[in-house]
Amino acid sequence: MNDPTQIELKDPPNDGISNVCFHPTDPDCLLVSSWDKTLRLYNVEKNELLQTYNTDSAILDCCFGDNNIVFFASLDQKVKMINLNTNEESVIGKHDAPVSCVCYGSITNQVYTGSWDKTLRVWDPQNSAEIHRLELNRKVFSMDLRDEKLAVALSDRKTHIYDIRNMTSTWQIRETTLKYMLKCIRLMPNGQGYACSAIEGRVAFEYFDMSPEVQAKRYAFKSHRLTINDTEVVYPVNSLSFHPKLGTFASGGSDCVVNIWDGVNRKRVKHMTGYPDEIASLSFNHDGSKLAIASSYTFDEGERDHAPDTIFIKYISDPDVAPRIVA
Repeated sequence: MNDPTQIELKDPPNDGISNVCFHPTDPDCLLVSSWDKTLRLYNVEKNELLQTYNTDSAILDCCFGDNNIVFFASLDQKVKMINLNTNEESVIGKHDAPVSCVCYGSITNQVYTGSWDKTLRVWDPQNSAEIHRLELNRKVFSMDLRDEKLAVALSDRKTHIYDIRNMTSTWQIRETTLKYMLKCIRLMPNGQGYACSAIEGRVAFEYFDMSPEVQAKRYAFKSHRLTINDTEVVYPVNSLSFHPKLGTFASGGSDCVVNIWDGVNRKRVKHMTGYPDEIASLSFNHDGSKLAIASSYTFDEGERDHAPDTIFIKYISDPDVAPRIVA
């Protein structure tokens, strides 16, 4: 792509990028998980692959912990961690089916995992001990954790919200306005709610405050659609990522497009095209100066020829992501 504000990372994974996530405080440190059984650590400013960790199974999700620890969720049902200082890998727990999602809570120093075994589990990584097990009766498709809130998107299109300081009960159970399978859920930086996306090219904007005046602001909108020969083609919205300071968010779809949205004012801010394949994962860094974009086929259409997996780093300026002022 001929874009002076964007670079392509060297040495990408070679099979199905499952997640890209930036370090919580280092703006140039990027963690990438993949179906090629690798976990990769990059310095994006130097465009340098720092380390490749080869594992025994496809990795479905990953996240940073504290003190140079990373956690990842595997197809082999295990939850694992790697100490980046020593490169030591260890298993902290095991589900009864592939583990689809993993999050770390710095408030509790605990790890939260969701699985296709229809459970949400909480782990003490220091002692490799299971602290809580919540039976959800539905597969976990996506999770996000910010401050004390944990958001979980389930296969029945419901979303469960937890306060991680008290995991004995659900804080809120929400039914989205989306009518088809959920793909991604992300919490707003201001703590007021979340956005979630679905396979039928829609994104829903939801608020926690249940007062009628606040609930009147919730809505869903169409995105990632294309008219081909007078027919509207609808694409899954695979990934969302909120800008940490301005509150706008990016969406990535199977149409190979990244959009920036002002959810509050219901406006599209930026439209970025030309990526070689579907957008599998997105991540803003902690200061909002960079956006990691994983272009990787997500097997929406089964086996087919597809472009090689690539990761782009988009340098972000405020006009790219600033909310649209409504007169």
